[in-house]
Amino acid sequence: MLNWIWLGLIVLAVALGALTGQLDAVTNAAFTACKTAVMDLALPLAGIMAFWLGMMRIAEKAGLVAILAKALRPIMRRLFPEVPTNHPAMGSMVMNMAANMLGLSNAATPLGLRAMQDLEKLNTRPGTATNAMCTFLAINTSSIQLIPATTVALLAAAGSKEPTAIIGTSFIATICSTAVAIIVVKFFEKLPMFAIPPVMPPVNKVALPGEKDDTDLEALPDPASSLQGWAQALLAVMGCLFFGVFVLMAFFPEYFQGLVNHIRSMLSFPANYTPGEAWFSKPWYERSIATISLLAIPLIVIVFPLYAAGRRVPVYEEFVEGAKEGFQVAIRIIPYLVAILVAVGMFRAAGGIDLLSRPLALLLTPFGLPSELLPMIFMRPLSGSGTTALFAELIKQYGPDSLIARMGGTIMGSTETTFYVLAVYFGSVAIRRTRHAVAAGLTADFAGVIAAVVVCNIVFR
Repeated sequence: MLNWIWLGLIVLAVALGALTGQLDAVTNAAFTACKTAVMDLALPLAGIMAFWLGMMRIAEKAGLVAILAKALRPIMRRLFPEVPTNHPAMGSMVMNMAANMLGLSNAATPLGLRAMQDLEKLNTRPGTATNAMCTFLAINTSSIQLIPATTVALLAAAGSKEPTAIIGTSFIATICSTAVAIIVVKFFEKLPMFAIPPVMPPVNKVALPGEKDDTDLEALPDPASSLQGWAQALLAVMGCLFFGVFVLMAFFPEYFQGLVNHIRSMLSFPANYTPGEAWFSKPWYERSIATISLLAIPLIVIVFPLYAAGRRVPVYEEFVEGAKEGFQVAIRIIPYLVAILVAVGMFRAAGGIDLLSRPLALLLTPFGLPSELLPMIFMRPLSGSGTTALFAELIKQYGPDSLIARMGGTIMGSTETTFYVLAVYFGSVAIRRTRHAVAAGLTADFAGVIAAVVVCNIVFR
């Protein structure tokens, strides 16, 4: 399906460009997209990938991924019955989903790419997406998001009186899109048009006497039993410290501000720390989620190496070994990024988004969907930056507290750039036949839009 969609975007872009006299803009958009794919996306991603794959390597060697996979085994077993419950892919997918929920995009993408690499190890037909891959990407493109940070920031910057008003509506809409994604992807995988011929499962390697299988979580020793005493004590201290910071920031922000400024004065630093007026005006549950998002990365960066060192894992060497994969993955996805971004850029420059929006405006407006949102809705599966630009224009034109702005923000918080995600994730493992992943992702986006329209019309009208 992705082949036909890509071809259709290219052909329509050139045809529309010729009819409207926009061929120059279409050509320029193609070259600009090439530069963006390599210079703005792939190369910066290489460094981020190196860092997170290094941290994942440490977590694997320390047994943390195994612990996480075991804890969520009942849920993951139902979602991914094709993946052995003791496989590292389970832990990688869980960490990616958690990062997506917290809005940690810089961590979610590398962890998702690592999960795809782990799933590819189980693939008996290289080049063809497995059911587990399609399910993972369907959940990924519709992942429940606790706080749509980018959207809230845009509304706040525009002077909204209640920029966080869309958090609740986005949460409800994204739950709907995720539920639809799971149902649809499981239904599609059973259809003959998406089926793949059955093959014999791969022969598992039989461990020799005294040899430990690194992929078997049951064979790993109990991590707590081999954790050295100094590491247990230090981890306990760090846990109490982070918990204390969380409680103070979420429930007693004024006291936390005073405490931090007092400590800064004792250390001869300027006592000018302030979280901002918007932080104090938030309800406690919003501050709690925002605090978790703020502390998640520092906590991971400290706990993973510290826990591994307590289990006598050579953290520096393992980090370097894992980081080596980061640059290779970033280089591998460049052709796929160029392909999808060039097609999207050309189609947008030719006016294809506006052309799709016009005939549907009269049809959808009576159902409570403002026609002004249609260009943004069509742009959403194609380009994140393009959607953000269109949303910013809507805020400027209609106001940050208007129904259109809040509905658009809810749509952004409950949908994803489906084609970009599929191109990057499948490209990282050289998947050419995507099967039902595109259909499931677009269906989930559609469900997110419908849910956003219904919820916003109920809440904000």
